[in-house]
Amino acid sequence: MQPAAEAAKVGRVKLTLVPVVAIAVVIAAGCGGGGSSSSDSSPSPKDWANNLCSAITTWSQSVQKSGQALQSGKVSKDSLKETTGDIKSATQQLADDIKGLGKPDTDAGQDAKNAMDKLSQEIDGDVEEMQKAVDNAGSGAGGAVAAASTIASTLSKMGTQIGTASSQLQSLDAKGELEKGFKDAPACKSLTG
Repeated sequence: MQPAAEAAKVGRVKLTLVPVVAIAVVIAAGCGGGGSSSSDSSPSPKDWANNLCSAITTWSQSVQKSGQALQSGKVSKDSLKETTGDIKSATQQLADDIKGLGKPDTDAGQDAKNAMDKLSQEIDGDVEEMQKAVDNAGSGAGGAVAAASTIASTLSKMGTQIGTASSQLQSLDAKGELEKGFKDAPACKSLTG
């Protein structure tokens, strides 16, 4: 049986995961979500936004599903490894999808692509951070709780990174081409409505 202090930590970690993912989805709604296209292509703003919204939606659903395992209250190093593996896989797919977006066919298309490339690199670093936390977790519930806490804070950081990328996209979109693309993209409607 866990001491009361460890049980309280597990409870805080469990409560942290759901809002973190929800924040990431809300932040993503400001910019959109993914899929993939050739990095050399120039998709329309609508197609580009649709691909971005699809990627973020798929990622957030995967992370939410994986986070439910940690919410069961039975945080062990093995369950954490499995959950982290699932989150890592979903996050790596998100990074790959973002890399594959290409540049939208807008005046600021290259700048938008550069912002997404930077986000993709940050996400790759986040994946490594989560994996290190699990690899370095000691045995017992205390090590698992510490690693779960690192994963939760890394997911929160990802939400911030997505929000920053969203702000960059908005500042690049002087003509409103991407904004219209996000409004018209079917996959973005699930994020905003």
